[in-house]
Amino acid sequence: MLPFHKLLTGGFRMGVSKGNLCKALAKVGGVEPAVIAQRLTGNWNCDDLTMEDILDPSDEAKDGMNRPFPFCLASPLQEDIESLGEIEDWQVEWKWDGIRAQLLTTGGGAGMLWSRGEESIDESFPEVLECIPYLPSGLCMDGEILAWGREGLRSFSRLQKRLGRKNPGPAIQRKEPIRFQAYDLLRVDGEDLRSMPMAERRKRLEDLLAKMPGHLPLGLSPLVEEKSWKQLELRRKESRDRGVEGFMLKRKDSKYESGRVKGAWFKWKVDPFLADMVVVSAQLGHGKRANLYSDYSLAVWDDSGNLVTVAKAYSGLSNEEIEEVDKFVRKNITGKFGPVRGVNPSVVFEIAFEGAQSSGRHKSGVALRFPRINRWRKDKKIEEADTLETIRGYARMNESVREENGQKSDADGNLLLF
Repeated sequence: MLPFHKLLTGGFRMGVSKGNLCKALAKVGGVEPAVIAQRLTGNWNCDDLTMEDILDPSDEAKDGMNRPFPFCLASPLQEDIESLGEIEDWQVEWKWDGIRAQLLTTGGGAGMLWSRGEESIDESFPEVLECIPYLPSGLCMDGEILAWGREGLRSFSRLQKRLGRKNPGPAIQRKEPIRFQAYDLLRVDGEDLRSMPMAERRKRLEDLLAKMPGHLPLGLSPLVEEKSWKQLELRRKESRDRGVEGFMLKRKDSKYESGRVKGAWFKWKVDPFLADMVVVSAQLGHGKRANLYSDYSLAVWDDSGNLVTVAKAYSGLSNEEIEEVDKFVRKNITGKFGPVRGVNPSVVFEIAFEGAQSSGRHKSGVALRFPRINRWRKDKKIEEADTLETIRGYARMNESVREENGQKSDADGNLLLF
């Protein structure tokens, strides 16, 4: 029972990844690691699932239809696109800007919706559950929850208005509608399809969704068809105008496996936005950086010539650079605010981020998505940093791009632009 108690308490004295733990338990029980991973996914406790159940080699063990499969993940594409070989060997999809989830049906008209973080999100998106009576039992689809109105795809900022809300009423559902965009079929009628090639799973998914009524908030993620990587690269430049993050590249012969599998799936994201910002405050980091000022608040210039904070970032510098900045911070502290140390504005970083949106919660009026340090601009003076108006322009671009491009949908809500 020792491993079971360690699972409950998280009390391993050395860091152990979930993947290595699954491999170890699989070896003990003579069970495939993927089976162990699925049994440990979702909500479970020792009253419902014992160690004997976890290690049970039989197909009838309590795997259950009410838990998601471990998600298959994509690696960032870092090599030249041509190195992937023939484009015909790859399935290409748009990389959606939403919430990844698995939709399950468990029989008797019941089902559930699980996030990638293994949390039940049924109560936040009840519209998706309305699809369950039309779907076969014993089903699991992988897909993305998107903000989706009559005009088609909406920005992630619209989806954020639904996050954290439980049991949203009809008014909010009408104002901020959503859609489950499916891109993989993992199980149907209780049959596990994960070992099938991607191309076969896709065909099964297409056949299934072709039978669905058009009024459901359920769609099929379209494929992007091009004859060469160069043509695909040109299409990728359209991503920001379409409100997507780039492409997903999946080998047509790939299985659906837990975690990142080398060479199977890649995410080819659009190049990030870049802006030069000034470090105005710093905090001590965590873990190995607990004694170093490695977390920074960053500002740009407003119309009055004042520095206004627009982001926080802590990743992107080398260890040597962090130590150098730490020494600078300690010598240039201008004020103390709890754990935060005001800093004499002298350091300029180039910050990369995925997008910007208007925000009433921030003094600057904008919020950045996934800001990180791209490089230290030692060649720039603080006067050369970017302006708040530039950042607000990125936010306006994000919020108006669909209206400017006149995106249209058909009667079923399928985005015609794609």
